[in-house]
Amino acid sequence: MAWARKMGMLDAQKPGGGLVWDETDLARMDYGLMCAYTHPDCDGDTLDLITDWYVWVFFFDDQFLEEFKYSRDLVAAKAYVDRLELFMTADGETPPEPENAAEAGLKDLWERTVPAMSDEWRARFTLSTHNLMVESMWELDNIDRGRIANPIEYVQMRRRVGGAPWSADLVEYAVGAEVPARFAGTRPLQVLSDTFADGVHLRNDLFSYQREVQEEGENSNAVLVFERFFDCPTQDAAELVNDLLTSRLQQFETTALTEIPGLLADRAASVPEQVAVAAYVKGLQDWQSGGHEWHERSSRYMNGGLASGPTGLGTSAATLATGLRHRFRQHSHRPYQPVGHLPLPAFSMPFPVRTSPHLDDARSHSVDWARRMGFFDSVPGVEARGVWDEERFVGIDLAHCAAMIHADASPEQLRLSTDWLSWGTYGDDYFPVVFGATRDLAGAKACNDRLSAFMPLDDDGVIPEPAGPIERGLADLWRRTAGPMSADARGQFRTAVEDMTASWLWELANQAANRVPDPIDYVEMRRKTFGSDLTRSLARLAHADVVPSELYRTRVMHELDTAAQDYACFTNDLFSYQKEIEFEGEVHNLVLVIENFLGVDRLTARDITARLMTARMEEFEHLVESDLPAMLADQDDDVREALTRHADDLKEWMSGILEWHRRCVRYTEAELLRLRGEVPRPVFSFLPTGLGTSAARIPGIGEPGATPLTG
Repeated sequence: MAWARKMGMLDAQKPGGGLVWDETDLARMDYGLMCAYTHPDCDGDTLDLITDWYVWVFFFDDQFLEEFKYSRDLVAAKAYVDRLELFMTADGETPPEPENAAEAGLKDLWERTVPAMSDEWRARFTLSTHNLMVESMWELDNIDRGRIANPIEYVQMRRRVGGAPWSADLVEYAVGAEVPARFAGTRPLQVLSDTFADGVHLRNDLFSYQREVQEEGENSNAVLVFERFFDCPTQDAAELVNDLLTSRLQQFETTALTEIPGLLADRAASVPEQVAVAAYVKGLQDWQSGGHEWHERSSRYMNGGLASGPTGLGTSAATLATGLRHRFRQHSHRPYQPVGHLPLPAFSMPFPVRTSPHLDDARSHSVDWARRMGFFDSVPGVEARGVWDEERFVGIDLAHCAAMIHADASPEQLRLSTDWLSWGTYGDDYFPVVFGATRDLAGAKACNDRLSAFMPLDDDGVIPEPAGPIERGLADLWRRTAGPMSADARGQFRTAVEDMTASWLWELANQAANRVPDPIDYVEMRRKTFGSDLTRSLARLAHADVVPSELYRTRVMHELDTAAQDYACFTNDLFSYQKEIEFEGEVHNLVLVIENFLGVDRLTARDITARLMTARMEEFEHLVESDLPAMLADQDDDVREALTRHADDLKEWMSGILEWHRRCVRYTEAELLRLRGEVPRPVFSFLPTGLGTSAARIPGIGEPGATPLTG
């Protein structure tokens, strides 16, 4: 209370009169109680500093609401946020003189916090603070347009604007143990941060729905997002949000208990490093439970300070039963179910298909290249015949896919693009066949670990003798692709390849545990298993000398890329449903993930998948038409041309991938039966078809019921 008064927060005026906060408001919200709950092991001085940070961030949120969300003054809001950033200084920089309470608070907190932390932590915390301030503009713009985000966009943007990644950074300060820099960017640590953030934000949305949506006119709330997307009553939407919250917390537990120990062992973490990571994990757990308790008691969310939900003897068992029900459903899928052909929905595709004139040349080259790399040879674990035969490779026709997604490529560029598609698709088939059937996770990891050796960063790097088709193909592709690159570009490109191949291990681990993935984890990992993150990396490298790297970290570019990636990934999941579920015993398909999470039938899950594709396409078009031009308005001509071309390339990438799926034989039942040595069987449909009949097949929610390289 004393600090808020000193910074001027209790004197800040609303534009229409009155105070943003007074002492009674601040006392009732009780951020001191929140921080005592969320950081129970802090000493007094540390708890004071942490509490002041939360007083500042909630004040910023409420003042921004009063100043700009009601007035819709976008220009003034941007200027306000831009000036706030000047108070997050680097060494040797001097901030301006504060002109309001938010600036005074940030200046004071920055000077009290960052000297105790490393440069790596400071960079992470600066980015988190930047995001929660800057992305308030996204919320404001959506309110101004009356636009409600789709579920995937909402979860991604809520992390940026909601501040929980910022809270996770502060946990490191509070527990006195920074996450070592060499672990901070790994998948397990990133999943911990993301699941922590999603848990915090989804819980907040449940508690704050009445305040934000009904009282303040907000439209950035998961309950409202689910209401609109699923066209369901508020209470049903709230139950779905709570189910997703449960799933995210269980993903946190799974990662902490299985992936974190493996990461520490694999990288030979020292004892101090192990202690630091363990303290961080415990700090995040304390925050979750403490944050929940505070939400039940704080007046900020109109609950009168009373605990909500069932209390008393036996209610803990009910809560436990909810979690157990989710876990059971995740692990109870029966593989190889005869699901039959999945009737395809109508696809929203506003962009035309173009095809390279060099297609025939690429087709001829690719068969010869695949043969030389050994893709048609028998390999250990598949001695009777190879992972592929030549007929199968010709039928897949990856040259056709490359010719549509790179229509303007030169003959050599198209050959290279086709070969990357061939290598990635072969690898995605190779790992489950060779290692998945026997649950040989150690063998798969050993195979994956060797791949980096075939991607040397220096010009004269020596590589080992390739041991099989995967290594032979990668060695050849790396030589042809990385040769002209700078050292920095090679490093980025190698990381993109490593992320993709590591995602195949994630799939094998889920397969071994018979675990249908959490919906958010699935969507985010699908971009890697599909190879779309690799495509994004190549696109960035192509313009590395023109486009500043910070532009790729903006909301606009992140959402533009991921919207296109999701459209392509979900396309593959719809076409490959029978192949993966019935013939391969897979658990990695969005239709199945939705079936499992929502407890609906496959046709309902199909329709929801198609609806997500349409929503992501509409978001992509909105970004291209409105947000991208606005972002590029103050950039030079070369940057505008490069990023406009990038958006055009994504259009062709999506349309080309959809067309390839429509034309290739890879997902047809006849080809699947041929590979299994069976005669194609007739298809009978006993379901109603025609206009309006899809509604008859959709039970209520919850009732029982760039480079495409995978699937």
